[in-house]
Amino acid sequence: MFVRYALRTTDAPAARDFYRRALGLELPDGRSEDTSLEAWPLHERAIAAGAPAHWLGQLAVADLDVEVERWVARGARPLGPTVRSDAGAWATLADPWGAVVALRSGGDEPSDRPVRWHQLHTTAQADAWSLYGESGGWVDQGNVDAADPVGGFRLFGGDDGPVGAVANTARWEGVHAHWLFHFPVDDLDAALARVRELGGTAMEPRSLAYRRLGACEDPQGAAFGLVAG
Repeated sequence: MFVRYALRTTDAPAARDFYRRALGLELPDGRSEDTSLEAWPLHERAIAAGAPAHWLGQLAVADLDVEVERWVARGARPLGPTVRSDAGAWATLADPWGAVVALRSGGDEPSDRPVRWHQLHTTAQADAWSLYGESGGWVDQGNVDAADPVGGFRLFGGDDGPVGAVANTARWEGVHAHWLFHFPVDDLDAALARVRELGGTAMEPRSLAYRRLGACEDPQGAAFGLVAG
């Protein structure tokens, strides 16, 4: 499962202030292994290459080197060398369909569960579910029907039920392959309004698998989601 979520942004202080005021989230700078949320400045080389501000999820795997090799053999592309530090080891890759993710050596799912819903927008649902599921130890939680070209949302999770879905939503015009991480809020409509008031953007909510979800962008352009409850 995912164990860590890093915001890579063009203005870290402003982003930290936005998430604190909008959602009550604290985003440290990532130097500690004892946090599941962090914020980092987006590297100048990444900005020059056209990378936007974004959230990067770290998926825990049993053997990092073996998994990176397996992913590359399946068509994934490493985005830099494997990082090894006091805060852990991880490798960032673009999966075979273009979504960016980090594979992290070990780690337990955070007890505070700062992200309650994980949505993978892709163009190859079955293959993507297989690749991620084998690495992350996912349990199949069934399928939610949807019209073509999406063809349904395949749910994944653990013993406690679904925590996310994989769908061919990147086949929609204007949607690229990516992970969208949803933070929980008590009042979704009020939270979406607060995002807009603080300079972000927020789409109208929709329902999926008995959940109300809202897609947003922070003022620096990083996409994230909100989920009621």
